[in-house]
Amino acid sequence: MCYEERQLEEVPMRKILNRYILKEITLPFLMTLLVFTFVLLIGKILQIIDLMVNKGVNILAVVKIVLFILPSFLTVTIPISLLIAVLIGLGRLSSDNEITAMKASGISLYQLLLPIVTLCVVATLATAIIGFLAPLSNSATKSLFFNILKEKASIGIKEKVFNDDFKGLVLYADRIPVEGNSMEGVMVFDNRLTKEPATIIAPQGYLSSNPESMTVTLRLLRGSIHSVDSDLKTYKKTEFSTYDVNLDLQTALAESKKASVKGSADMTVRELYRNIRKAEVKDDKHRDMIIELNKKFAVPFSCLVFGIAAIPLGIVSRRSGKSRGFTVGLFVVAAYYTLLLAGEAFGETGKIPPTVAVWSPNIIMGTLGIYLFVMAANEKPLPFSSPSDFTKNLYERLKRKK
Repeated sequence: MCYEERQLEEVPMRKILNRYILKEITLPFLMTLLVFTFVLLIGKILQIIDLMVNKGVNILAVVKIVLFILPSFLTVTIPISLLIAVLIGLGRLSSDNEITAMKASGISLYQLLLPIVTLCVVATLATAIIGFLAPLSNSATKSLFFNILKEKASIGIKEKVFNDDFKGLVLYADRIPVEGNSMEGVMVFDNRLTKEPATIIAPQGYLSSNPESMTVTLRLLRGSIHSVDSDLKTYKKTEFSTYDVNLDLQTALAESKKASVKGSADMTVRELYRNIRKAEVKDDKHRDMIIELNKKFAVPFSCLVFGIAAIPLGIVSRRSGKSRGFTVGLFVVAAYYTLLLAGEAFGETGKIPPTVAVWSPNIIMGTLGIYLFVMAANEKPLPFSSPSDFTKNLYERLKRKK
């Protein structure tokens, strides 16, 4: 067989190998991404179900809420899922001795880089795009809640809680039935007349909202009004069969919007860059925005770091490839985000430059991953291959030094 024919046979073999490795990694990646995203969504899902069942919010608004909050979760779950998927996929190949068979056929570890790095690049770009869209989705979520609140006034009112969202009023309801527009055991403290504030108590109340005028009317039934004059000498009690309290929803929404000042996490890349260049920005806010701007690029880049680090850790032969891959993946993720949080803390206080603080986890983990990959490619034993091995080796070294 001539050299040209051998090369022609190697090309389709490489394509088959690349597709095979991608298949082994893609399926665990999608399953892990689904599981982790669902776990993060559980807390929000319970609140969303309450809006749909108890508050009467339509299914279209619920779907919009879920879609709007997904980007902030996907920026975290995509890199983690990719790491665990590479560990599980290569761990399965290693446990079935397929990695050994590939090496015996003359396939080096460097030839496995192409499909894995390709998937890592795709995951990096996807995470970066989703991260850039996350601030827009957060703003859209807030706007959607404001619009829902205009139509369903009872959404912002919780039972057994003193609600002070309306200016000059404190509203308390002992129980809010399933339909959401009625209340039981209602108490209202009306401080709009500062000279003579009143406390209104009623066993029942009904809410009706007018989205156009942005007003909500609370109609109380068979209650009483209690007030004391400014000298604290005269006490008045007035009983009523029906009594209407007007709640200014427009003022409440305006104050909520003023209170929710846009933080650095809710700013887009353009807004962060524009605010960083402003000279009047204080040092702490300036550092915080630099950290957030660098995180827009550093967190997606962790997909490449995780992918390279997972290759040497995944090919170590073990019987339980999947469980081990999941355990090692969680250990690596915990180490990465510990470094990231520590770097942010030092960067916010100015002890180290903010840019270095954000990128240091990628530099440390990336350097360690390349070192382990080169050792594995040269058939050298790794210093550790699992959290237990790492802990054991660290303990032995400390014991030896002592």
